[in-house]
Amino acid sequence: MKHRKSSPITLAVAAAALAGCSTLPELRTPLSGSTWRLVEMQSSDDAQGTTQPGNRDRYTIKFNADGSAYLQLDCNRGRTGWEASRTGASSGTLTFKPLASTRALCQDNGLGERLAQQLEYVRSYVIRDGQLNMSLYADGGILVWERTGQN
Repeated sequence: MKHRKSSPITLAVAAAALAGCSTLPELRTPLSGSTWRLVEMQSSDDAQGTTQPGNRDRYTIKFNADGSAYLQLDCNRGRTGWEASRTGASSGTLTFKPLASTRALCQDNGLGERLAQQLEYVRSYVIRDGQLNMSLYADGGILVWERTGQN
């Protein structure tokens, strides 16, 4: 059997077609490349209610297109991976990988630690009225964020 040699044009077309078939869903979501600051943590438990940070700029998350995310958790910094897929124009599923963070003793009464712990329970997101709402598993609450000027 005789093998034909592929032309450079055929190879270029095939490479371009494969490049357009990205399997990374986070590259197709409105989260990719965006930066947000925490507005409040809403609990579905009335006993806990809503918690707002004293300084929103000390609680931020940046979603990178490569699937990594960087967080400011009061005086600590964290890094995690994220995966998302769209279920609507501005909504979809969202999950985070285990968080690696510094462990300095902050003076935020544990808000940074609480936020870090809740990230593992995030299951979906909705962007509405300029805010990112991350819903927690089993009606555990909602993390509400606003865009920063770093987008």
